[in-house]
Amino acid sequence: MPVRSLSTEAVILRALRYGEADLILHVFTLERGRMGAIAKGARRTQSRFGARIEPFSHAELRLHLGRGDLATLTGVELLRSHERLRGSYGCMATAQVAAESVLRMFLEGDASPRAFEALVRFLDVLEEAGAAADGPATDPLVLSFGLKLLWVAGFLPHLDGCASCGAPEPLEAFSVSAGGGVCSACQNGAQPLSAAAIDGMLSLLRRPLAEARAVGLTSSTVREILWVVEQIHSYHCGFRLRTLAQR
Repeated sequence: MPVRSLSTEAVILRALRYGEADLILHVFTLERGRMGAIAKGARRTQSRFGARIEPFSHAELRLHLGRGDLATLTGVELLRSHERLRGSYGCMATAQVAAESVLRMFLEGDASPRAFEALVRFLDVLEEAGAAADGPATDPLVLSFGLKLLWVAGFLPHLDGCASCGAPEPLEAFSVSAGGGVCSACQNGAQPLSAAAIDGMLSLLRRPLAEARAVGLTSSTVREILWVVEQIHSYHCGFRLRTLAQR
């Protein structure tokens, strides 16, 4: 018989009002990736779920898997509330970028333990370090998470040599169709990319998330790296992050 119950670590990505008292939750789980669940009666004053299912909470969820698209939430054990994160507008805006990235990059049921671990770590680092003064679009922490998510999803740009001819020549430009940086002989109208941007991406990938803001990126380098991430999202994944659209 099919398993009808599931206990799994999860991060609450989004909570939407439904009916008179329920919430529809979009969650990213360790066991099954992105899932939808209904928390019945969660908006009632005496709800047994309470504040444990606020956005960005990291929790152990108990779910009943019925025949419909939504699982039913039956229990919650809070692991980390991230209450302090939700108390900061800047942190909330930054966390929403990560939540949208996960929601749109991974299909429902597409489990990725490495992406889950990256998301959990990102929220922990963000809560401890606080939001960047200039907002999420220019935050190296956001860029580092975005690049690491592309890596685990299989869309990491090739940066160790020309993505077109394979030559170990200095990279001069970025070609999303070729899959990464290209040399001067293979530019063919590709967008020029500075050596600082290439080095910056490699540094962000190699360093832990907690060290992303210590890489020392200039504002122009940040804009170049953000452009690369957005091009990959658009070309390979078919979306542009709405949470970064207004910047």
